Amino acid sequence: MRSLVLFGAVGALVLSSPAAFTPARALDAPPAEAHGTLLAARRAAAEGIRFTSCPAEEKLPPSVQCGTVRVPLDYGDPDGSRIGLTVSRVKASGPAADRQGALVYNPGGPGASSTYFPLMADLPAWKRISAAYDLVGYAPRGVGRSAPVSCQDPADRATGPTPAPTHPSEVFKRERIARAKTYAQGCATRTGTALRHYHSLNNARDLEVLRAALGETKLTYMGASYGTYFGALYATLFPHRVRRMVFDAPVNPAPRQIWYVNNLDQSPAFERRWADFRTWAAKHHKVYGLGTTAREVQESYEKVRAELAARPAGGKVGPGQLHAALLQVAYHDGFWRSRAAALSRYLKGDPKPLIALTGPSTDDGNGLAVYTAVECNDAPWPEDFAVWDRDNTRLAKLAPFETWDNAWMNLPCAYWKAPRQKPLDVRTGRGVLPPVLILAAERDAATPYEGALELQRRLSGSALVTERDAGTHGIGGGANACVNGYLETYLLTGAVPGRTPVRRASCAPHPEPDPVSLERRAETPPAV
Repeated sequence: MRSLVLFGAVGALVLSSPAAFTPARALDAPPAEAHGTLLAARRAAAEGIRFTSCPAEEKLPPSVQCGTVRVPLDYGDPDGSRIGLTVSRVKASGPAADRQGALVYNPGGPGASSTYFPLMADLPAWKRISAAYDLVGYAPRGVGRSAPVSCQDPADRATGPTPAPTHPSEVFKRERIARAKTYAQGCATRTGTALRHYHSLNNARDLEVLRAALGETKLTYMGASYGTYFGALYATLFPHRVRRMVFDAPVNPAPRQIWYVNNLDQSPAFERRWADFRTWAAKHHKVYGLGTTAREVQESYEKVRAELAARPAGGKVGPGQLHAALLQVAYHDGFWRSRAAALSRYLKGDPKPLIALTGPSTDDGNGLAVYTAVECNDAPWPEDFAVWDRDNTRLAKLAPFETWDNAWMNLPCAYWKAPRQKPLDVRTGRGVLPPVLILAAERDAATPYEGALELQRRLSGSALVTERDAGTHGIGGGANACVNGYLETYLLTGAVPGRTPVRRASCAPHPEPDPVSLERRAETPPAV
């Protein structure tokens, strides 16, 4: 998930009140949709899922099987059009008597698929879990082959060097407004009237239908990033259907945060995590030569930006491509070595590693289209650019690294014509929901830590495990054995750490990456 939440340094910043831009067309979910979900789940339970070999485009090995679950396009009209969601599975490897059912996973986005998730069965951190559970991934509505959303002809996507001004001019702003309007209109034109049905409430309803199709009486689910948001919607709508749920790197689910304020809140957290990377690079100046302080590393970065603006590397890597590559350091410290080494080599006259990091993308634009559709449909957004301009101009003074790039990504929502949903008040009372497990890194940039605290306040009886002084976005099954221990114990036994009324535990941070030059070792990005 890109461009979502945060608090921290924003405390003193006065941002627009959501009430100031709530449009009249915001929708309350009609009771018909609850009935439609019930009917769709009954049908799915009767139909099941026929698992066979996966289509070649999924690029999965023979050990993984695929199938399709059919869900209503519009839950208010369950007898109308249905769409197929691609589902993948590896069956539990342990004895049948020890099987605990299916574990469904979503990695976030919006716009990401988890059809790869069954491959985790072979990784050490997942061995005991995959012995007890079928590992189930799927492509949510709009993603991949699951009734894909389209907003733009792939041929129209920018491929050459692009600018990324920290403090954009009025001319640049007008150009981006025009581009946002064109993109929003493209979503409406290319996807048609179905566009209005791609939103988080329907993702939660689809999860309920998937549960039934898998033959599970109750759902065991793990969501990361945005996957925690519609997982929390599911827990609110269908608490009686929850068996176990893991929320990894949770989104702040408060209705007023969805999504404009969450996106504003995110930028200062990216600034903080960008500083963490620069501090690390400075500690290893002898390896990378980028500077002995975080400020000097910033100066090295700015020097590269300026040179790429004047002379794009390989004719295709400009400031925009550089920023996209370096933004990854805020998500996972597994990217720190390669990014530092690429900057180092560029400054020594070798642009090849940097060009390789920003090589041709295989994305056809589907992920961005789904992201845009879901976030724009989910909630009200300000429809006057003056509001965006005021808020982001102020924010960029405190957090210049990601603020305006974040704004441009979401600006189509200002010109969205489809009806908006009214965000659900995520909340469960005491004893309504089984204990659920929340995992969060204290310095997460994409979904800042306040979101985990807010989610725990809203889901009664939930437990929170914090990785202290760390910022990897999504920590379950990762590099921290302490975190993985809590995750495994919960999924295998249902036990959560801590004592009521506030169940909390913490883990020391995983070690920072060792400095390794590109000559010595290639980057090893996270598996999940």
